[in-house]
Amino acid sequence: MPRPDLIERLAAQTAERAQAQLLRRLRTITQTDGAFIESDGRRLLSFCSNDYLGLAQHPGPVAALKQAADASGVGSGSAHLICGHRREHAALEETLAEWTGRERALLFSTGYMANLGVVQALLERGELCVQDKLNHACLLDGAQLAGAALKRYPHADVEAASRQLQGQTEGCALLATDGVFSMDGDIAPLRELASLCASEGATLMVDDAHGLGVLGDDGAGSITEARLSERDVPVLMATLGKALGCSGAFVAGSAALIDGLIQFARTYIYTTAMPPALAAATHCAVNLARQESWRREKLQHLIQRFRRGASELGLPLMPSRTAIQPLLIGDSQRALEASRALEAKGLLVVAIRPPTVPQGQARLRITLSAAHEDAHVDQLLQALQSLRLAHAPV
Repeated sequence: MPRPDLIERLAAQTAERAQAQLLRRLRTITQTDGAFIESDGRRLLSFCSNDYLGLAQHPGPVAALKQAADASGVGSGSAHLICGHRREHAALEETLAEWTGRERALLFSTGYMANLGVVQALLERGELCVQDKLNHACLLDGAQLAGAALKRYPHADVEAASRQLQGQTEGCALLATDGVFSMDGDIAPLRELASLCASEGATLMVDDAHGLGVLGDDGAGSITEARLSERDVPVLMATLGKALGCSGAFVAGSAALIDGLIQFARTYIYTTAMPPALAAATHCAVNLARQESWRREKLQHLIQRFRRGASELGLPLMPSRTAIQPLLIGDSQRALEASRALEAKGLLVVAIRPPTVPQGQARLRITLSAAHEDAHVDQLLQALQSLRLAHAPV
């Protein structure tokens, strides 16, 4: 009997997803201008970017990138461990470690690669990895890559996490959680999880991709806001392409952690280092995020304005005090239709559907930025009111 053709099978699976109205599609952006983008010849007010502090187009990082590119070119030319580790990388790592209150930091090309590398380096086959059910896919994939015994607890349920840790007491254990959950916008119960890990002898890892730059007194993230230290949360991962407006990621922790990752994290060892010019731009963005607290203050003002207006309209917002403000629709087709209706009004708000979110929980993932103004938020609220979503199933 002949083997099935892999490409034909993939095409059939894609057709099934299209039939279910769940097909993902690329959109080409031809220009960006603050909170606005241009696509297919139309200027749209965007509410789906993760550029929470409005730094992606800031002239400071742009100038830093140009200056570094003029001095040392574009690509790094090699992996960090060969000849790709430049002074720009080292300087950024030192600043990230100091900002987050950790001994050392290590750069990765993407957040996905960072989480895969860390979990694979820390855990051996069969060891326990306990994770929140709503964790980002890369944390789940990291546990699978390591061959760990993956146990997922109901979202933010510390008691359930405790039962899972107590169910396998032999060997090492890692508890991994998002700091801010990317699709719900809520914040993990970090203090309770840290206490649990301390009592159970487990290591706590936090993916703070959506918290860094936004939360904490100087933007150092959800761990700092929770008043937790490196001892409480030994492993911190955060990305550089959201609030910092650049690209890449880092892991921060003790010297022992970072030295170990350099030896054993395959996604660090076997890939080309990020462009040094990008590291220089990110370094500038970090300084701006730390020094210009008005960006976080403005963002919080916009979040409160939007939530207040949505509440007055009876819109089914999910509970979130971060820049991620999900509007729960329920039905995938209805969410897609709402997104299209908003685009017709000049607003770009993406519909998030299964399998990214659970069945029956399709939503509009609205994200706010310091690049927005009060009038932009009011324009969004007015458009949402016209869609008559107040009675959408929650």
